[in-house]
Amino acid sequence: MSVQSEPSSSNSELDGGLTNQARPKRSMSRMQKILFFTTGWLIVLMPFLFWWNTWFGRHLSDQQLNEYLHDDKKPRHIQHALVQTGDRMSRADPAVRQWYPELIRLATNPMEEVRNTDAWVMGQDTSGARFHETLLQMLADPSPMVRGNAALSLVRFGDASGRAQIVALLQPAQVTAPVSGHVIDADRPGTTIHQGGLLAKLAPAGSSAPVEIRSPIPGRIRSIAQTGANVDAGSEIAVVNPASEQVWEALRALYLIGQISDLAAIQPYERDLPDISNDVRQQALETEETIRTRAGMN
Repeated sequence: MSVQSEPSSSNSELDGGLTNQARPKRSMSRMQKILFFTTGWLIVLMPFLFWWNTWFGRHLSDQQLNEYLHDDKKPRHIQHALVQTGDRMSRADPAVRQWYPELIRLATNPMEEVRNTDAWVMGQDTSGARFHETLLQMLADPSPMVRGNAALSLVRFGDASGRAQIVALLQPAQVTAPVSGHVIDADRPGTTIHQGGLLAKLAPAGSSAPVEIRSPIPGRIRSIAQTGANVDAGSEIAVVNPASEQVWEALRALYLIGQISDLAAIQPYERDLPDISNDVRQQALETEETIRTRAGMN
């Protein structure tokens, strides 16, 4: 007698079982993992590298400092080297004197930012050969910020020749239109702006190329012609109030060299206003009192 075997599962049943089972998930390949982690690392690293390369506090070796001072293609490298030089000068580092001739040379650099920093640095050592003479020449610089920094540095030499430029640091900057036209874009009043920041764009009559109007000083926009306004060449397009740091430095200098005629520029900063910090207000009060005492008016 033959023995019959149990019927086997059909192909359709087997197929159905496989279909209902969870398919294994496909894992990332080694190369995909490397690319994933490399991308994530770069997202974190790139902002740090940008900050590291633009931060003036990053220490430079003597060789780097020398290279940066001569890097005319990268003004920020020159500024970085100048800031480092000024810091070493303030600590009376004798080794830094080897670069003093470079500071004299950079006083006529075509970049305003370089001349501005250079004027400040030369005030860190009043014994520097030709620094005094060079700063006096910089009082005629086309940039108001360079003139102001040169004047502030001269005070360290006991020289009040730049007093007029220091008083000007307390005054709002009146920005005029270089050509006639209409405003096609403008910032808002009350906005903080850095030196060289874009205030407005002007479309000259008969030209499609806009003219950019930039702030000559850091500060806050007091007033500005709004979009669509028509302006004539030479007319006021914006007024920028000076930054608190600039005002404070000017008031400190006038504490030493100010005269009675300067009080009109000082007194607005004695007011209790939101835009005037307590430090600036207190310095303005002390500066006026000292000037009056020096003039024998107290």
